[in-house]
Amino acid sequence: MRIERPAPALLVLEDGETFVGDAFGAVGTTTGEVVFNTSLTGYQEVLTDPSYHRQVVAMTTPHQGNYGTTEDDEEASSVQVAGFVVRAASRMHSSWRATGGLGATLAAAGVVGISEVDTRRLTRHIRSAGAMRAGISSEIDDVDALLEIVRAAPGMVGADLAREVTTAMVYDVAVPEPRFHVVAYDFGIKRNILRLLVDAGCAVRVVPATTPAEDVLTWEPDGVFCSNGPGDPAVVSYGIDAIAALLDAQVPVFGICLGHQLLGHAVGASTYKLPFGHRGTNQPVRDVERDTVEISTHNHGFAVDGTSLANADRFGAVMASHVNLNDGVNEGIVCHDVPAFSVQYHPEAAPGPHDGRHLFTRFAQLMARCAKGRAHAGA
Repeated sequence: MRIERPAPALLVLEDGETFVGDAFGAVGTTTGEVVFNTSLTGYQEVLTDPSYHRQVVAMTTPHQGNYGTTEDDEEASSVQVAGFVVRAASRMHSSWRATGGLGATLAAAGVVGISEVDTRRLTRHIRSAGAMRAGISSEIDDVDALLEIVRAAPGMVGADLAREVTTAMVYDVAVPEPRFHVVAYDFGIKRNILRLLVDAGCAVRVVPATTPAEDVLTWEPDGVFCSNGPGDPAVVSYGIDAIAALLDAQVPVFGICLGHQLLGHAVGASTYKLPFGHRGTNQPVRDVERDTVEISTHNHGFAVDGTSLANADRFGAVMASHVNLNDGVNEGIVCHDVPAFSVQYHPEAAPGPHDGRHLFTRFAQLMARCAKGRAHAGA
């Protein structure tokens, strides 16, 4: 049996670093910020995570596609990455859950991939030179021509991408006999977040990223959830303003990832871009309040500046609640004078460690305390 070799493909970084490999997925040319993810499993969750919008993702684990793809593992309704880079793309998959293959899934979504790349070399380069723009092409074989396209592509700093991935309309996720009614801001929300909010007894109303706080307050929610999402948090002014208004109204707020960064801005802190970010399922985080360590899933290129928290007093005292044990990056904040807290990592990780799932219970407890306080105040 004759096996046809895949067509060649190019991966070019904006500093001129070049990789030659095999094309898989869709035929075409794509650009985005090149980043790496260290997860051993979960390529479909990575592909469909809206936080990866406009990014070219390289997986450090060599074999990808072994267990195929299934709609049950999607974190959004479509593939979100701009491009996909792997060492070896499996031609076959084996899983009773699979309904398709990795290459076919990318092709159907129009996403360009490249395999047979030295992802170890690529990762080491990103770690030393930093995340940067890159391009993959299975139709352009001239390095200089592709490099010109890459250098003309937009960067991540100053990019307001939540607008591009948010829902276009309000929708509800109902539960029988809910304990709480929660409004969730969709800055790029993942489906497993909604599942865990429902498991915590929350009926959830999901709203577009640009929804004014005044609209949210008319629904009288027990709490507001601020989701993960892509882009530079400093330019998501509509989200920052909405969170500030909710804090003024003493509405309980829980934020994850981009939602954490926006809460940081709302209370007066600042954010900055990490050299190459945190992306993977094995980041050790210390919970300062409980004096415990959680292994956590991450996907972020920006972070709250921990040193700026000392002057973040717009809504009273705010403290760092979590810290990354690898590099000391801030991983969470808690407000002591308004009912709000947030974490940088992903407690809803799917797949990934479940160490942080207790935070959804903590959110429910915060809403219960605030509801009890309002009842006493009105008595």
